Amino acid sequence: MDLWLIILIIVVVVIVGGIILLYNGLQQKRLRIDEAWAQIEVQLKRRWDLIPNLVNTVQGYMGFEQKVLTDVTNARAAAVAAGAQGPVQSAQAENMLTGTLRSLFATVENYPDLKSSTNVLQLQEQLTTTENQISFARQHYNATVLDYNTAIVTIPSNLIAGPLGFTKREFFEAEPAAQAVPTVNLGFPPSGGPTPPAP
Repeated sequence: MDLWLIILIIVVVVIVGGIILLYNGLQQKRLRIDEAWAQIEVQLKRRWDLIPNLVNTVQGYMGFEQKVLTDVTNARAAAVAAGAQGPVQSAQAENMLTGTLRSLFATVENYPDLKSSTNVLQLQEQLTTTENQISFARQHYNATVLDYNTAIVTIPSNLIAGPLGFTKREFFEAEPAAQAVPTVNLGFPPSGGPTPPAP
């Protein structure tokens, strides 16, 4: 066999092998993003499932605060709907939901009867734990997205990323105000302001 033909075959094999390795690497990074997103969805669904229980528990005490409860319910519905629209829309809706939960917890402090409610305390604790899990899952997801996005724009992966359909992924970003876990201290009386009458 001609030496040049052997060299050509070796070069082709090396090039094809390199493309396969690059493709597999990008594919693995993309799959890791999908897995990380699935973990976020699990935690978001857990939060969505807890909110109706919270609303049902507090609404008997909060007859004068129907708008707060309605805002939470509407924000939850918007978050559920946005969940299938991708990370950007989902993050925006979840940030809004976090804001309404913060308002709800702040309002709860004005109702002394709720301080002794075991159900409210348990739900608040579960929501706080879930918020922490969402934060951890978001950090992991964003790290995998950064790794993937970096790979598809750097040499040599970028040579095959575009032609083979590897496109940029979006981050799941929380607004600064939404990064704080919504908490409420039900063990102490609120400072200032009148206390609404218990129903």
